[in-house]
Amino acid sequence: MIDDWNTDRVNRFRAEAESRGLPADEVERWIGLTLPGVYWTQGGDGPLSARMGGDPLLPVDAPDPSLPFVASVDCALLPPGTAGLPLPSEGHLLFFAEPSLDFEGRVSDAVRYVPAATPTVARRADSGYEPFAPQDMRTMWGHLSAPDPESFAEARWDDPDDERYELADELQSAWTHVGGSWPGWTFALRGNPVVRNDDPMDLARHSEPEGVDADDWVLLGTWRCGQEVKELDQGVISWLIPRQDLASLRFDRVYGHAGM
Repeated sequence: MIDDWNTDRVNRFRAEAESRGLPADEVERWIGLTLPGVYWTQGGDGPLSARMGGDPLLPVDAPDPSLPFVASVDCALLPPGTAGLPLPSEGHLLFFAEPSLDFEGRVSDAVRYVPAATPTVARRADSGYEPFAPQDMRTMWGHLSAPDPESFAEARWDDPDDERYELADELQSAWTHVGGSWPGWTFALRGNPVVRNDDPMDLARHSEPEGVDADDWVLLGTWRCGQEVKELDQGVISWLIPRQDLASLRFDRVYGHAGM
């Protein structure tokens, strides 16, 4: 759902693209590929809707985590219909990942759901990594996320030439130009992937098992690791999931990806 601010941004993008002489049909195609996202950064005075690092709070009888804990999101504090995802209305989503390029492919325990009112205890992963620095994430906002320009060009044309890649870059430039200033975010739900080398959405779709629609995949979460994660130089970790799995709270087919 596009709120008033994002509607205004879309209109300003159309005007900016027209002033640059960009093709109107490609402008509309770009707009159609933008996706809503919810973004967090540390600090602020809002409710504690997400926290990062430290040790995860897991049910007493839950299996030990095999991957370092990254983030916990309080679903009860998310806006209704957050980012167009079929998220639960209460409880916590917990995200885990290995901070290395080996974090790639299907990971059965990379995301866990802890229902509300479940007795929990802090548990440390036996992973060989120290826990990440704890951060309270009290600043949360939503906005539209644009596609990656290279991914846009390669999905739009079978064999894009330099001119078409340049057009995609120009569309991104026009979109960014009218975007205003946003805080530097650390963690997000949905939006479009942050692409370093490979597009994690393409990788997830190509890993599709029989019987699952490749277009059903959604980007569930993204972590911009930052300089404190020495193993990844300005790395980005993504968690992707078939929409039908998310709706049924099934997380054993999450696709994880680390890029840098």
